[in-house]
Amino acid sequence: MRRLKVLALPKYGDSAASMRQRLKQYVLTLETEGYEVEISSLLGDDHIRRMNSGLGPSAFNIVLAYIKRFLLIISSHKQDVIWLHYESFPYLPSFAERLIFLSGKPVVLDFDDAIYHQYDDHRNTFVRTFLSRKLQALMRGCAVCAVGNAYLADYAKRFCSDVRILPTVVDTGIYKPASIRKIDSPITIGWIGTPSTWNFVKPLVPSLQLLARRPGVLVKIIGAGRIEMPPVGLDFVEWSEDSEIADIQSMDIGIMPLPDELWARGKCGYKLIQYMACGLPVVASPVGVNSTIVEHGVNGYLAESLDEFKVYIEQLLVNQELRSIMGSNGRLRVESDYSLKAHAPRFVKIIDDAINSKCVE
Repeated sequence: MRRLKVLALPKYGDSAASMRQRLKQYVLTLETEGYEVEISSLLGDDHIRRMNSGLGPSAFNIVLAYIKRFLLIISSHKQDVIWLHYESFPYLPSFAERLIFLSGKPVVLDFDDAIYHQYDDHRNTFVRTFLSRKLQALMRGCAVCAVGNAYLADYAKRFCSDVRILPTVVDTGIYKPASIRKIDSPITIGWIGTPSTWNFVKPLVPSLQLLARRPGVLVKIIGAGRIEMPPVGLDFVEWSEDSEIADIQSMDIGIMPLPDELWARGKCGYKLIQYMACGLPVVASPVGVNSTIVEHGVNGYLAESLDEFKVYIEQLLVNQELRSIMGSNGRLRVESDYSLKAHAPRFVKIIDDAINSKCVE
């Protein structure tokens, strides 16, 4: 019996969390169900390293990447379904996105960020004028749109007849509470992210510095990238896929500040899910899906202001029992609603349903 073929086209390589969590962790399940998966990232890990180091993108490498993707798309007729992450050709007009339908194969469009706002809310008038609707044609032609939350679904439903909410999840078999914590370890307030999302934490830095002055308290910042003048008193750690889970397990409290902006409303709360899977209580801004993931006073707190962030973190710092109870509640929430085990069958069904559908284009 012929194995069905999936051509997966993520935007980024393995070092991007969105690629690992939206696709890579489902590959084994797909293969078990009889699928053969070919993965071809548009922009590899070198691109992400350049961006995180402040070097900026390589125009030559991007042109080569676009040519390679174009050639792959026009030769994709041997595939049974195409899984596309975000878009085919960033910052090219909609006609470039429609190229993906040339093979006549069904397309699953997957996104866990409000990618349309990078065009319709762009500060450049030219981009807003000529690219604000570029993704609409892509959504209209897709067999299925798989999105990370209700905010994204509301947009996709305007153009796609089959929209599924598939939250970003973690494998709770490896994301789990630390088995052993040293008695003399500092109480650690932690944040994990990327250089771009570090900007969301900056307004909270003065409060974090005050908290870090307390005896036995550590503030750990993971993945902020290269900072010329890092704030005094905070412990900056370079992100690594190999140490990511251990770094989170070393924390006692996880934080996720977000501004109430269009792009932030589309975020899928991945940090919160990571923290909670590892048994941490959380303090987060009530923006977008954060208000769904965090049950205020049960598995963490929703902080409306910088002052509330400090107050809620202080409450958790001084109460070990509260941290334990909230952390356990968060772990249970992730196991039931945001785990790979719970959603892997839904991912396979999305692929199955796409293959059995008729391509619109």
